[in-house]
Amino acid sequence: MTDLTALFNDLVRTETRLYNTVDARLRAEHGLPLGSLEVLQIIGGRPHCRVQDVAHEVGITVGATSKAVDRLEARGWCRRAANPDDRRSSLLVLTPAGREVLDTATPSLEAVLAELTAGLPAPLLDQLAGALRAWRPLLTPDSPGGSA
Repeated sequence: MTDLTALFNDLVRTETRLYNTVDARLRAEHGLPLGSLEVLQIIGGRPHCRVQDVAHEVGITVGATSKAVDRLEARGWCRRAANPDDRRSSLLVLTPAGREVLDTATPSLEAVLAELTAGLPAPLLDQLAGALRAWRPLLTPDSPGGSA
C-alpha cells in the first residue's frame, strides 16, 4: 500500500526543487521568472485570453493574476485590450516584445527540463506524465469530481 504522506512529501519537494532550478535558469539566461513565462505562454496560446482565464489555468486568484499581468505590462510584454464581448473585462495580448521573449525563453525551458529528466527512463516519464494529467482535473474545484 502506498504511503500517501510520503508520496505527498516527495511530490512537493520534487516540484519545489524542479521549479527553483528552472526558475533560476530562466532568470539567468533571460531575466524572466518562470511564473512570468507561464503567464506569457497562456496568453500567447489563446486567441482571446482574460485575466480570469490565466487565473483558472494556473490555479491562483484573479487578484494575484492581475498583479502578474501588471508586471508583464510594465515590462512591455503584454497589454490589455478592450473585450468586445464583455466591457467589464479586458483581453490580454502579447506585444511583439512579449512574443520575442516567449519565443527565445521557450527553448531554454525545454532544454533545462530535458536535462532534469534525462535520468528517468522514458516509460517511467510517460507514466508520470499520464498519472499527473489524469489527477490534476480531479483537484480542480469546478471540474466534475473536483474537490480542492
